[in-house]
Amino acid sequence: MAKDDTIENRVYLFESLASSYISAASELLSSEDAAVRARARRALAELAYVSCVVSDTGNLSAEEVRERVLGNPEPALPPDVDLDDKGSKGKKRK
Repeated sequence: MAKDDTIENRVYLFESLASSYISAASELLSSEDAAVRARARRALAELAYVSCVVSDTGNLSAEEVRERVLGNPEPALPPDVDLDDKGSKGKKRK
């Protein structure tokens, strides 16, 4: 579970980011078009995600935080490594 100060950091960061976004996208959030509203809500959800990642990764470099925010996949395993049922590295293929 996250420490209280991390949760507080998440809240403050999200509040700041969301406030700016809502100011700029208020028309989108109140649109009569459900698809437009849904995209605007997804943008808010992404801001919440970014707030959590940034708040939870104070020990990482800026580049590592960027990779987490962008959701880049972890490097692929070499082709000769199998994963067992639990996702652990198993035996090498022959």
